[in-house]
Amino acid sequence: MYQTAITGTGVFTPSQIITNDELVVAFNAYADKQNAKNAEAIAAGEATPMAHSSSEFIFNASGIEQRYVLDKEGILNPDIMHPMLRQRSDDEPGVMAEMAIDACTKALAQAGIDASEIDLIICAASNMERAYPAVSIEVQQLLGAKGFAFDMNVACSSATFGIQAASDMVRSGSVRRAIVVNPEICSGHLEWRDRDCHFIFGDVCTATVIERAEEATGDHYLIRSTKCATQFSNNIRNNNGFLRRSRPDGVADRRDMQFMQVGRKVFKEVLPLVASHIHAHLDHSEVPADRIKRLWLHQANKAMNDFIGRKVLGRIPEAGEQPNILQDYANTSSAGSIIAFSKYSDDLEHGEIGLICSFGAGYSVGSVLLERVISD
Repeated sequence: MYQTAITGTGVFTPSQIITNDELVVAFNAYADKQNAKNAEAIAAGEATPMAHSSSEFIFNASGIEQRYVLDKEGILNPDIMHPMLRQRSDDEPGVMAEMAIDACTKALAQAGIDASEIDLIICAASNMERAYPAVSIEVQQLLGAKGFAFDMNVACSSATFGIQAASDMVRSGSVRRAIVVNPEICSGHLEWRDRDCHFIFGDVCTATVIERAEEATGDHYLIRSTKCATQFSNNIRNNNGFLRRSRPDGVADRRDMQFMQVGRKVFKEVLPLVASHIHAHLDHSEVPADRIKRLWLHQANKAMNDFIGRKVLGRIPEAGEQPNILQDYANTSSAGSIIAFSKYSDDLEHGEIGLICSFGAGYSVGSVLLERVISD
């Protein structure tokens, strides 16, 4: 059995930004149009008028200030309210593969290895651009990697579950080096016309290189242990899928074909689940909570992360102990904790320990316990 390590990470960030103020202008224009359209029913008490959103409401509810997206024009058009991505031919790289190549190239450069040395690619994300062929195999071809590749979907925990799967295969010797890549086009499955959630998501792609620690050529993070868990819940759900046209209603734009969440139940049920999961992981690994120097948490909601940080550390986290990036990126599903790790990990000292943790639909929780190694 081999000791495994994370030797490189990469982040692809779209060039377009939507601020809260821009988003509110678009949403309120849509709400006004809908209220005018339904004016008679509203006056008769047969319909409820749509309420306006505000930047203050968004920030207070989530801590989000902006988000990166692949297409802001369609999202901000009150007559469209979703991204408009051009149809590509089958001979062109898919948009997810294109994002993945950028992030993978950056991760490989940090690890100091060539794509031809990669034996495994796992494309782990909350949604895939298509059912088949696997996006991961397209990435493999475009990158020039060897071995094999497969797609994985565990919603917001896809990255950590992918890291566990890749680490286990490297540890056993079935592969030597792997990349877990997370192209998240969350703007595509968000209902931008729903005031309760229209601000939540952004787009991004992250990549993580995992290999035998003995072959690391620079500073890296030993993967001391991983832990994954799932518990079924309908409180976060998306009913879109290939059987849609077989259903009697055949409606392509049904509300449940996009992101659905019962927010209060999620908050109440997921937080204790995550806190107990992390405590169990630390106990099993014989690592006391006071040894944790950094928590790289799933970036869904600032209040949720603040709660988890207090529960895990037994106190209010100090500045830098629990970095948040959602104020800039919003919720990027599985990629959020990896962005936080990629941006806020270089300052840890040799031997210091940190923990990546994701949580979301399923419910699913994944955690990766890491130890910093600084090469001589």
